[in-house]
Amino acid sequence: MPMSGLSLHDESTAERARAAIGTSTSAPSDWIVVSCHAHKESVALDNLRRQDFTCYCPMLRRQVRHARRTYSAIRPLFPSYVFVATDFDRRSWRPLLSTRGVRSVVSCGETPSTLKNAFIESLRAREVDGAILRPAIPYSVGQRVRLNQAAFDGLVATIIDIDEKDRVVVLLELLSRPVRVNVKSTDIGEIAE
Repeated sequence: MPMSGLSLHDESTAERARAAIGTSTSAPSDWIVVSCHAHKESVALDNLRRQDFTCYCPMLRRQVRHARRTYSAIRPLFPSYVFVATDFDRRSWRPLLSTRGVRSVVSCGETPSTLKNAFIESLRAREVDGAILRPAIPYSVGQRVRLNQAAFDGLVATIIDIDEKDRVVVLLELLSRPVRVNVKSTDIGEIAE
C-alpha cells in the first residue's frame, strides 16, 4: 500500500487504514516515536508488525487534487512518523533501527523519546472509519468577519474559501475594488455583524 500513490482513494482505503493500526491486549504506558523514510509508513508498519511490535499510524482524510480531479484520500496525520508501543518485554528498542522502512528513532541522546498513552488514546477516540475527524471550523463561506492581521487590522471581509491547511481566502473592499486575500484563521478576530 504506497502512501504516496494515488490508489488510496478506492473503497478498501478504510480497511487498509484499520489494518495499519496495531492492537494490543493491554494498554502500554508509553509509545516510542519512529521516523520513517518518505512515504514508507505502510512498509514500516508491516515490518514492525511482523516483529510483533504494537504500532499505530493515525490517518486523516484529505481532499487531493490531481490532473483536474478532486477525490478523498487517507493520508498519515504525521507524515513520515509512526508510534510503537513500549509494551514489548525485555526486548531492546534497537531492532527498530534495522526495520525496513524505518529511518530512525526520535530520541534525546541515547534514550528514545516517548509519548504518553493518553495522547495516543485521544487520537484513537477521534477516529471514524480509520481516519481521524478534523475539529469543526468556526467559520463558514459567506460569513463576514473582522480581521486582526497587522496590515488589515479592523477591516471587514467576506470569507470566500477555506482550505485544509487552516488558511482562509477573504474578499476585501479596497480602493472601491474587491480584492482576494489569503489569511490564516488566527488572523480573523471576530464575526462581523
